[in-house]
Amino acid sequence: MDREETEIELRRDLAAVFRVMARLDMNEQIAGHNSMMLPHGEGEEPRFLINPRGLHYSEISASRLLLCNLTGDVLSGDGELRKVAFHIHARIHRMHPQAQCILHTHPQYLTALSLLEGGRMEFCHQNDMALAGRIAYDDDFNGIVLDDAEGDRLARALGDRTILLMANHGVTVVGPTIHDAFDELYMAERTCKYQMTAMATGRPLREMKREHRMNHKGTWSDYFDARLHLDAWRRILDRDEPDYAA
Repeated sequence: MDREETEIELRRDLAAVFRVMARLDMNEQIAGHNSMMLPHGEGEEPRFLINPRGLHYSEISASRLLLCNLTGDVLSGDGELRKVAFHIHARIHRMHPQAQCILHTHPQYLTALSLLEGGRMEFCHQNDMALAGRIAYDDDFNGIVLDDAEGDRLARALGDRTILLMANHGVTVVGPTIHDAFDELYMAERTCKYQMTAMATGRPLREMKREHRMNHKGTWSDYFDARLHLDAWRRILDRDEPDYAA
């Protein structure tokens, strides 16, 4: 694909993720933000796609995404880049080139875990075999992210991990592609749901043997059908909400 075709397809993938997250109740009213870097050559200005301020996830379509640079300028698209979104996404994109896609949201179970003192994903479900070692925990809530210094602090807290559980806030998941980040977010939230449901019984969790850890810090789709998962959702959206791709 040429650059124009690549951008169109990335826009459609990212718009699809917004629509799916709305269906899964992963959006926070009109807040929350997801971004994707566009390919660029040496010496070219890095640019990324992101949702404009004020749109519900269910309203977002490929053409409504903003194209911005890493200094916060809106290069194309109608609408405003939210200040909070800029300071989280631009700083992580700058400090972690492998984080081509960034999904920041407040899903029910991961967010609930972030509210618990010492909240951690335990090693008790088979999905934890893959997730173990991929989650960073930021236990220092510093208020709303309104400057580069706080964005940089979050980027440092992420380190070499792909999931950042943000105390008293929510979660940020990064990946080299949209489908990698989305599938990992989906699995992390589902796994947290199972854990929190089990914890609600008041009975102790049954931990697995540590030897079952995969210790994989590479691309999520090395082991999981992330692309097929997003393709399946796109087929559903093509049938039910085809305007996402417009």
